[in-house]
Amino acid sequence: MKSKKKKILLTFLVILAFITFVITWNYFNDNSNSEDFSEEVFATKIIDGDTIVANGEHIRLLGIDADERGYECYKEAKIRLEELILNKEVRLEKDKTNKDQYGRLLRYIFLGKDNVNIQLVEEGLAVARFYEDRKYKKEILDAEKTARANKTGCKWGRI
Repeated sequence: MKSKKKKILLTFLVILAFITFVITWNYFNDNSNSEDFSEEVFATKIIDGDTIVANGEHIRLLGIDADERGYECYKEAKIRLEELILNKEVRLEKDKTNKDQYGRLLRYIFLGKDNVNIQLVEEGLAVARFYEDRKYKKEILDAEKTARANKTGCKWGRI
């Protein structure tokens, strides 16, 4: 009888160890929830001043909001984003939220070491806009404050 209980206990411990291993492995090897997750992509299309296409995915720039078609600064923001990253390899950096309600990836975009999201706000082509994702909140808000004070770009140059 004792031998049967030992076998059951040993089996239970082996299963428990295996489950613990699988959970631990997935936790340390799953980058999809990591705030530091980044990937290199090739920007193939610019939709507007805060949305691009890369590797077949629509990507919305986090922490900023640029004018949509038909609004005052749409053209300037789109053209500038094209100048910065179109047909170039860029690095996407994830924050907390992976996708928006339209299925677009939500990312910060880097060209080399430059955060393109911040650059568009610095140049007065987009405004700061935050929801859940706040990784570069201070930097983006500071960029907007400076752009406003200096009446920079399309957003603030006409005020």
